[in-house]
Amino acid sequence: MSEEKIKYLEFIQNIVTRMNQNSFMIKGWTVAIVSALLALYADKENELFILISIFPVSIFMFLDSYYLWQERKFRHLYSKVLDEDESQKVKLFSMNTNVGNDCCKICYFKALFSVTEVGFYSLLIVGLLALYFAKI
Repeated sequence: MSEEKIKYLEFIQNIVTRMNQNSFMIKGWTVAIVSALLALYADKENELFILISIFPVSIFMFLDSYYLWQERKFRHLYSKVLDEDESQKVKLFSMNTNVGNDCCKICYFKALFSVTEVGFYSLLIVGLLALYFAKI
């Protein structure tokens, strides 16, 4: 494997790592904001804070799914560059993630409804709704 190709793969791997870190940070921000809003609810005893906390959870869910989608696209690019037959189709140091015929298999909605996204965010939303309806 050439030195340029190894450097190119390192660039792609750094992007994948950055997308993964962004996703992790978004989950942390989600928990922090929901905790802050629930602390406000506990202090003011206003159920509206529970409903308000669903909004940032939803926004962060869409943003986190975007990063997961981008991460999957770059992983696909990485595998294309690594594959000797496919690497001729990829221009060296190109960050175009729409390479190959099967790039359409990687769509945003698959990332949005992935097990990790649905598991984390739907549990938060269901828990918040259960808390809201238990307090009414």
